[in-house]
Amino acid sequence: MKEVISASRRTDIPMRFAPWLAQVIEQGFADVPQPYNGRVRRVSLLPEDVHSMVLWSKDFAPLLRNAGGARQALERYDQVYCHLTITGLGGSPLEPNIRPWREVARQLPKLVRFAGDPRRVSVRFDPIVHWYDGDAIRSNLALAEPVLHEVSRSGVTAVRISFATLYAKVRKRRGARWYDPPLAERLEIIHGLVELTRTLGLTLYSCSQSELTQAGALASRCIDAELLSALHPHGLAAPSGKDSGQRAECGCAPSVDIGSYVMRCPNRCAYCYANPL
Repeated sequence: MKEVISASRRTDIPMRFAPWLAQVIEQGFADVPQPYNGRVRRVSLLPEDVHSMVLWSKDFAPLLRNAGGARQALERYDQVYCHLTITGLGGSPLEPNIRPWREVARQLPKLVRFAGDPRRVSVRFDPIVHWYDGDAIRSNLALAEPVLHEVSRSGVTAVRISFATLYAKVRKRRGARWYDPPLAERLEIIHGLVELTRTLGLTLYSCSQSELTQAGALASRCIDAELLSALHPHGLAAPSGKDSGQRAECGCAPSVDIGSYVMRCPNRCAYCYANPL
């Protein structure tokens, strides 16, 4: 069965490593260091072996302008699905190397045309972040409404959210004091976002935080075998079931990630769980 390729949960390939992506597609494979055992896995990128290419980024502009030939290289695949993250924090100390969100959101119509169908594009208002500013608690939630209005105008309907997971290495980073909302507060927030998305014709999905379904969010399958199968130009079924390499609450179908934590991301997002520069 053809595989779904993910590029990537581990680093921002479309924004920071587009020429590398073009190179490995051209050579027909990527050698990927595995995160826990250090072994290298050779992943075929030949079109006859790839069902769909799933891309994750905070800014697809380099790929859309064909940096390194990446956009052209991706045209050989039957299907490309894009996750665009817009938290509203671009240009702030929490996302210092991301452009302001309105600039990123303007690429949504181009991204839809690139993917060929608005159902092949998802916007991630993810993570929802809270931090202390002196004694006051700040959040990116105030930006949810304008961001979601922009999403609704693009024709994209899928919005994915989660609350920031404050791993120990995140808490140790200098520059931010984090606030982690208790469940009751989270559910109140999600209830409001569910109502907002409904009025805008959007659907809100909760990524790997099943407790948020209590407030009306749907459990996310960010790599959705049923959807990828339905949208495939030739009706080809994608691998189904649960991806055993992901978190217990992750609803994603199996995929092969060609990113690596060795490809350290220069975005420098303060809440990142990977290995930012």
